[in-house]
Amino acid sequence: MSQLVTGEAVALDLRTAGVPSRALAAVLDLTVQGSLAFALLLLMAVTATSEAVAAALGILIMVVVGLGYPVGLETLLGGRTLGKLALGLRVVRDDGGPIRFRHAFVRGLVGLFVEKPGITMGSAGLISSLLNRDGKRLGDLFAGTMVVQERVARSSVDVVPMPPQLAGWAAALDLSALSDGTVMAVRSFLGRHHQLTDATRSSLGAQLVQEVSLAVGPPPPGVPPGAYLAAVVAERWHRAQRVAAVAAPPPVQPSQPPPAPPQSPFAPPS
Repeated sequence: MSQLVTGEAVALDLRTAGVPSRALAAVLDLTVQGSLAFALLLLMAVTATSEAVAAALGILIMVVVGLGYPVGLETLLGGRTLGKLALGLRVVRDDGGPIRFRHAFVRGLVGLFVEKPGITMGSAGLISSLLNRDGKRLGDLFAGTMVVQERVARSSVDVVPMPPQLAGWAAALDLSALSDGTVMAVRSFLGRHHQLTDATRSSLGAQLVQEVSLAVGPPPPGVPPGAYLAAVVAERWHRAQRVAAVAAPPPVQPSQPPPAPPQSPFAPPS
């Protein structure tokens, strides 16, 4: 587990994805993209009316598949393509928050025309990932993103306490739109807010409040940003614990030995 320090001096406990896992995810994505491009090109060959139309459609298909596939999926699936989903990877912003369309578009644009296959035939992205301490390829450097490993077993989790005055309010929240990346950033902010300057704490807290408000709604009037964020994250954790408790199988009771069959009165004594 490594700590990534953002420009706001907030340390994030994230495990950056290694080059092998990212390479395998890229191979899976390229396989899907190749199959999709082949199917579309085959359809185009049947329906095209002339060579000029076929050439134009071929270029369009390659751009749509090469750029639309990663940009569309990373935007809709919260920083994941099918390959990343299979390997447990996710693209997040440098501050740990979820990416948006512009981040995915910059990554996809650089990847298509510079990295893979691109003018460098993939070497630029590989060299950049090997040299960068966070494993960033060129697309990540331009977009301000990084790829992290989601499936990481953690020995302990710091529980954010619930502000007592907000417990009833938080219980009625709809948290379905709250992303893991946002929760990760909020937890990091709450754990390190005392290390920040007043100006940084205020600006970063306001940014996180705005991001959380878009997903769960605004805070009650007069509630400080820290208490609002703590209530949302604490409620999400409590709900996850309840779900885990319901899903857990009941403890196995020690089995009792079966009762001995009744002995026939005609059998010899044992």
